[in-house]
Order: sequence, then structure tokens, then C-alpha cells
Amino acid sequence: MVGQRGGNREGAGRKSLYDEPTKVVRVPESRVIEIKNYLAGSTKTKFNDIASITLVNPSTAMHIPLASEKVSAGFPSPAQDYIEQTLDMNEHLIKNEAATFVVTVSSQSMLGAGIDINDELVVDRSLEAKHEDIVVVWIDNEFTVKRLMIEEGKNRWLKAENPDYPNIHFHDGQEVVVWGVVTFVLKSFKKHK
Repeated sequence: MVGQRGGNREGAGRKSLYDEPTKVVRVPESRVIEIKNYLAGSTKTKFNDIASITLVNPSTAMHIPLASEKVSAGFPSPAQDYIEQTLDMNEHLIKNEAATFVVTVSSQSMLGAGIDINDELVVDRSLEAKHEDIVVVWIDNEFTVKRLMIEEGKNRWLKAENPDYPNIHFHDGQEVVVWGVVTFVLKSFKKHK
């Protein structure tokens, strides 16, 4: 039978080792075995929710006009066309300069809370984390961002806000540090070209 061979078949092909899309990269031939061994040894759970952490350095003040009335989601009032004061974004977003960092997100584990990949989180390390705060946590030598859940009896665990990601329940001997509390999410609603 000619024309009946080959082509796509359901379930055929190489199976993915990872729970996320992969990317082809070029590496020096001399490093291929080292990289394969690293990947083979990295089958334990990795969080990798944080791409970067930057200390906030509010060196300048930028005063932005602040409308004197709140804006509704309906039709605007013609009377709202005036500005009475300005707002310094540093003062608005940063309560403790020495303890405030901007963290860039690298996963979708908090998508249900409105936090997506490349969103920037304002994180204050001086705040005490409370029940249902969104926090950055250092756990098993990795950073993650999750919602802190504190139950009666001081049982603490981390809730993912995306059903595709697991919640994290701590076990004895696990290195866990609540690194800081997320106070603001900075995101752009305009696509940049």
C-alpha cells in the first residue's frame, strides 16, 4: 500500500521529560555530556518562579498628576477633568526603602492572583507575613512565589493560584525562609513592539 506509511500518529514520537515547553539551544560539543548529566540529575521539583531580584533605589522623585475623584468603570463624568495634587510613585509603592526589592516572575503558578510571567513584584522584606499574603519564599535553595496559608496549630503551607501547579506542604528538615511579602504587582497592559 503506497501512501499509508509515515506521517503523524497519536502517541508517537519522543516523550517530554519536563512539565513545560522546551527550547533548542546550541552548546559547545565539549559540554554536551556535562549538560545532559546536569539535566538528568535535576529531576527533583524545581520552583524557578523568580527570574531576577533587584534592590529598589528610588534616586529620583517623579510626581504624577493625581485625579481628585475616583474613576468608575462606567462612563466618566465631565466634572472629573481636573487635577488637584500629584503623587510620588516612590512614596506610593515603597514604604521601607532599605527592605524593598523588585522581583521578576518566571512562572504562571500565581496566574489566578493576576501574576503572570515577566510581571514585576514589589516585595517588602520588613513586613511580617500573615495568612493569605502572597510571599516570596526561599525553599530548598530555590525561590518561589505563592500564597501563604497558616492554619490552626501553626501549620503553614504555600498555595499555588494555578491548578496546573502543586501546592507546597513543608516537611521536617526542609529549609524554608519567607523572604518577603509582595505589596504590589507591576504589569503593563499595553503590548510593546
